[in-house]
This record gives sequence, structure tokens and C-alpha cells, in this order.
Amino acid sequence: MRLDPFFDERLRVHRKYLLDKATGSMRARLAALWPFPRVAAPTAAAEASAPSTAEATGSTVEARAQQRTKKPEKPTLGPRAQARARKRRAALAWDRTELRTVGVAGPEVRIAEHRVDVPGRPSVRVRIYFPSEAADAPVPAVLAFFGGAFRIGGIDYPTTDAGFRRRAVDAEVAIAAVDYALAPDHQYPVPVEQGYAALQWLFAQAEELGIDPGRIGVLGTSAGGNIAAAVTLMNRDRGGPDLRLQLLEVPVVDLTGAHLDLSATRALGIPRFIAVRELRSVARTYLPSRRRARESYASPLRAASHEGLPPAVILTAEYDPLRGDGDAYGAALRTAGVDASVVRYQGVTHDTPIFLAVLPAARRWHDDVVAALRRLHA
Repeated sequence: MRLDPFFDERLRVHRKYLLDKATGSMRARLAALWPFPRVAAPTAAAEASAPSTAEATGSTVEARAQQRTKKPEKPTLGPRAQARARKRRAALAWDRTELRTVGVAGPEVRIAEHRVDVPGRPSVRVRIYFPSEAADAPVPAVLAFFGGAFRIGGIDYPTTDAGFRRRAVDAEVAIAAVDYALAPDHQYPVPVEQGYAALQWLFAQAEELGIDPGRIGVLGTSAGGNIAAAVTLMNRDRGGPDLRLQLLEVPVVDLTGAHLDLSATRALGIPRFIAVRELRSVARTYLPSRRRARESYASPLRAASHEGLPPAVILTAEYDPLRGDGDAYGAALRTAGVDASVVRYQGVTHDTPIFLAVLPAARRWHDDVVAALRRLHA
């Protein structure tokens, strides 16, 4: 099916962004290989303003004296950390604009925030969105993981927060959103261990929170789908309580890249080498080393067994190279005897659920997510 016309201008901008990014990276590599130092010749103005040897010596002595009396300054971020911080600020600003222009704000709901300890790892924040103030009986719940290529995003991003609010209200299910740590500051398996600790905590505190421990599932989008699937495996392997559902939206479940469907990016006019480079950078950022991509909690599709996992609903998009991951994971689950369905949305891209205000497919996507979550009421 032809790409929905809504995406035409967005695709043009995205292609230019990827091309500029690839070109910039190539220039940086070539510059690094240049064998001669680049020394700019001093200008006449700079020579005129340069201090004499005596002045420079005096200034140096004075500066050293001042340094001895000054209080030590706080350590500053390195260049790479500064660059990451800038990108995350830009991503947050972009997300804010997306909600205002193409999204739908979430309703007012009751929210509770908690800090969960994680053995040997940084603690993690969990925000619970409750469906109704008037609920008397315990409600079903899902532990939810946002998307963002493992390196951006968070539960405070406007589109993420709005989505959790709408889903909590429309499905009448509590959404326990995990603000897992981002890579490369905290790489695999930190987010998975944080997610599993949050799941254990949710079961342990369910009664106090007003949640039914017999009706809990997991939800994850994109990179968050990877973490959700990994937490589900870990819960099974460690003998945790039964989960009722795993709902995975455009998930990446094989970080080796073996199941990427690059015909999707080719149809968008994005060169193969650019698409592969971008997708490999995601895995490289998240994983401490390439060989760990074959571990089951990094690539849930590669688990030795998928038996005993909860029923799964997997949503994919036609113009998304991760559609191959979703298809393969659904097939692996069904082969293992798990009740699993995979639905592909035609004519749309990876981030479709954001565009509720302007895209009919996004509204249908939301309705299907709500219908899947309502299975927890059974």
C-alpha cells in the first residue's frame, strides 16, 4: 500500500536528516585520518593583542596564585556527554511540538510516583496512571516501557505521558510506567534489571496500590518493546508470578539485525547503507559489546525457548524495518504454543501512534491497544 500522504513531507525531512548525519560522520572520520596538524595562522589583530613575554609571565604567576585560592569547580561534562544532553533537549522540544501539532493531550488522571530499588543497579522511578478516582475494586495493570532507541525518551516526554493517560482511562487499566535508565550512560542489562525489579515491586505492592495481582501484563514500544519482552522472559526464568499479557508495539527483539526488513526503508527511498548504519548505532549504544546481542535478554527472539510466556499482541507498521522483528517474534511464540497475534498497519511508519489528531490509522491503533488491554479484565 502507498505511504499515507500525511508522511510525505515528514519523510523528506527525515531522509535529509539521515543523509546529513551520515555525511557529517564521514567528514569527521576523514578529518581524523588527516596526517598533518591544522594550525590557523595568527591574524594581525591577534598578534597586536598578544601579551609580551614579561606580561605573559606575570599573568601566569598571578593566575596560579588565584587558582590556589579558588574553590574547586564542579566537574563538567565531557564533549560526548554534552552532545548527548543537547540531543535529548532537542528531542524533548520536538516531542512537545509533536503533541501540540499532531497529537492529542491526555486527560486528567490520578497519578502516584514511586522510587524502586534495584539490587546492584541505579534505582528507578515508576509512575502509575490510575483509570478512575471512583474505582472501588482492584484494577488490572500493565508495566509499561517507552520507546526511544534506548538513548532518548522518558515518562516525562509529552506524547508518552499523554498516551499513557489516554490508555489508562479508555482501557480502565492502571499503567505503571518505568523511567528506565538511558544508554550509553547505563547500558544493557541495566534497563532490563530495572524493569524486572519494577515488576517484582508491582506484584508485591499490588494490594496497597489498588491493583489486582492476578491481572498484570507488560507493554512496550520499540526499544521499550525489547525491554518488555526481556522482562517477560526474565520473569519466567526466575520463577516470577504469572503475567496475563505482553503487548508489544513495533518492537525490536533481535539486536543482531538478522530480522530487519530493509525493503521497508528501500520503499521510502532511504539508501540501505544509511538505514543499516542507523540501526546498528542503536545496538552499539545499548550493548557493551556486539557479542552480547545474542543473549536472550538483549534479543528476546534468540531465547532458547519461548514456552510458558504470556499471550502476546504485536503491532507492526508496513514502512518500518522492525516489522520483520515483530513477525518473527510472533511466529516464534506461536511455535512454542503461546497465543500470539501480529497485526501490520498498512501505509504507515514506526511512530504512527503519536499522530492521533491527524491520522485515522493512529486512532485505530489506539483502539486496538485499548481492546488488547481490556483483555486483562477477563
